[in-house]
Amino acid sequence: MEKIKAWAQNLKRQIFVLYFAYKDKRVPWYVKLFTGFVVAYAFSPVDLIPDFIPILGYLDDVIIVPLGIMFSLKMIPKDVLSDCEVKAKEKMRNGKPKNWIVGSIILLVWILIILWIIIKVYQLLN
Repeated sequence: MEKIKAWAQNLKRQIFVLYFAYKDKRVPWYVKLFTGFVVAYAFSPVDLIPDFIPILGYLDDVIIVPLGIMFSLKMIPKDVLSDCEVKAKEKMRNGKPKNWIVGSIILLVWILIILWIIIKVYQLLN
């Protein structure tokens, strides 16, 4: 259980590192774009795959987010990473920001999917 807690804490620290790297002017635009998506998704209060769906619900938390973090960290220049790690330690003491915009977009996508299913079922019944 301690290994899982340490892994989760490290993952959280890496997300904060990416958050600050995204804001850094020394990071290329294409890296910022990819990193921005990873950070926004990680901070989003809504998951692409809801956690109540068996097995698949935790797929994004266990596979998608860590892979996005790994690729982002490899693309960011080393000097920027070291600066951002210092900032991340400070931010972790203050709490995690939420990305309500991305969360709202994901929620809207799910609402549209549910509405589409309701319309299709209604059409089949009539």
